Amino acid sequence: MNAIPQAAALTPDTAAAGQAARWTVAEIEKLYQLPLMDLIFRAQQVHREHFDANEIQRSTLLSVKTGGCSEDCGYCSQSARYSTDTEREALLPLDEVVAAAQAAKDKGASRFCMGAAWRGPKDKDLAKVSEMIRAVKGLGLQTCVTLGMLKEGQASELKEAGLDYYNHNLDTDASFYGQVITTHQHADRVDTLGQVREAGIKVCSGGIIGMGEGRRNRAALIAQLANLNPPPESVPINNLVPIPGTPLANVAPIDNFEFVRTIAAARITMPTSFVRLSAGRQSMPEEVQALCFLAGANSIFYGDKLLTTGNPEADRDEALFAKLGLRPI
Repeated sequence: MNAIPQAAALTPDTAAAGQAARWTVAEIEKLYQLPLMDLIFRAQQVHREHFDANEIQRSTLLSVKTGGCSEDCGYCSQSARYSTDTEREALLPLDEVVAAAQAAKDKGASRFCMGAAWRGPKDKDLAKVSEMIRAVKGLGLQTCVTLGMLKEGQASELKEAGLDYYNHNLDTDASFYGQVITTHQHADRVDTLGQVREAGIKVCSGGIIGMGEGRRNRAALIAQLANLNPPPESVPINNLVPIPGTPLANVAPIDNFEFVRTIAAARITMPTSFVRLSAGRQSMPEEVQALCFLAGANSIFYGDKLLTTGNPEADRDEALFAKLGLRPI
């Protein structure tokens, strides 16, 4: 019988005293190459060292400003450059946002995320979003926003409003980024994350899997996230939802086991982060979702819709969690 590889053999070299361990792309590729059962076993061990393996954190995502974005992200229906079914809409009024947040809390969500389709917020828009943050915070929910790239001082304003998390995904690794997005650089996203950290806001950052990238790109994305200092507290791993009218509409779906391997790699390299099974769950069989939870995913988006794409309804999630014995955090 083959022995399971020891952790030390696949753990990154420790940098100088006092610095965090660093993962290389090659080391993460070695994780991907493990037999699936060994990889999941390793990920589950890491997971249990830091979390209750039977608890799931639930977040609800609301689009507070939909469509009309100037960026050319190849996966996104909200880009003004593509012909999709997503209509351009104004910023939602405060009372609608509060009502949606209360409904999410009543259904068991502990975090409420608000997304706006902007390259970055204007100051007048940021003031309105800050009002939303204060109101949602007042309901007893954790708050998260995704507003695009931030200018100097804007992260501090969000912190003053009580924001807990700022979401800004790296999407994919730096070398593949230009094949998906050309209107800004990968480094621009990293810069925004730095501003968020400096303001004392927790970071939510992950990526999208299945956009035509290779395994090395996936490993490089995980390395870039894990090597942030500190790593993101929340790491959404999205399975591409191809949307008609976007450049990635006809990309072949990624193999389910490769997606599970990505979840496991994220868990092993970011042991204290919440790893969120995000977009793509609507078409994902229950058995694959269960494998993702076994591989270390311990957070989901909860509700019937993400920003513009479908998501499993809450009742379906409740039924699945009952089968698996999973409890909400």
